[in-house]
Amino acid sequence: MNERFLKLLYHRIPIILKLLLLILITMPIFGYLIALIEPERFPTILDGIWWALITGSTVGYGDHVPVTILGRLLTAFLILSGGGLIAFYIASLSTTAIKREKKLQEGKIAFHGKNHYIFIGYNERTRQLVDLIMNHYSNKKIVIIDRTLNNLSYTKLPVHYIRGNATEDAILHMANVKEAACVFIAADSQKSDYESDTHVILTTIAIRGNNQKAPIISEILSKKQIDNAARAGATTILRSNDFLSSLFFHELDPKMQATPFEDIHHLLIQQKFCHHLVPNELIGKTFTESFSLLSEKGYLPIGVLREKDYMIHPNRSFTFKEKDTIITITNR
Repeated sequence: MNERFLKLLYHRIPIILKLLLLILITMPIFGYLIALIEPERFPTILDGIWWALITGSTVGYGDHVPVTILGRLLTAFLILSGGGLIAFYIASLSTTAIKREKKLQEGKIAFHGKNHYIFIGYNERTRQLVDLIMNHYSNKKIVIIDRTLNNLSYTKLPVHYIRGNATEDAILHMANVKEAACVFIAADSQKSDYESDTHVILTTIAIRGNNQKAPIISEILSKKQIDNAARAGATTILRSNDFLSSLFFHELDPKMQATPFEDIHHLLIQQKFCHHLVPNELIGKTFTESFSLLSEKGYLPIGVLREKDYMIHPNRSFTFKEKDTIITITNR
């Protein structure tokens, strides 16, 4: 049983470690032999090991040189055997590095970081999202999971790529979803709305089963699937079709002298929305009175969230109640 275990252990050791172990065993043996053959030129075994390492690597400093025939024969044997051994070790290191880089680009290497963002589904929208995060939070680590990309180079996008289906636990474990700070699931525009939403909901369930705390942002295309996405565990549901339809409606208004798309686009890039539970000193007071209090802190009030009702720019007679949430915008 012990012999079988040792054989199994040996075969599981990477070839680089095997070669390194062989070098660590071989060099001291040659060093010991040369110290026995020529004790005057190699007074200690450490001198012999140093000579063996320098000779075997073909560097050849010449600070220790054997002069006897037997010593030179040993040197020749070391050059023929040890030199090839060290060269093979260096070549193996290079090959391993190249293979790892290839696997990394092909999405076959697991991610071991923490507090990272996970984006599921790669498209132009995801790429731009990565650019925005890199511009504002350059230290944030990002993992992309996609099942259609053959490879994704880090030089093309500064992310860790994992190829596979995010509904599978094995793929989520490769992305270290248990330690993720946030997960975003993008809709698949190549599929029908129903198929895309079904996949997003299944992915949401899989993620929530592995991480109970991380916020999950799910993009849903059909209104019918919004409740299902919420039941699956989505923290935020992006209704991209609703948003774009509303935006198109404003763009088509002939009476409006504005550019809604550009306005909202630059607002979202330069500003960020914040929610504040109404402070005690504002309860019973009007929305207008909140401006002086919040503007001093760098926030611009734009509306109120009361339970599930959004009231953007409420009228002058509106007064705050307990548990109201003030919606503001502020600089990033």
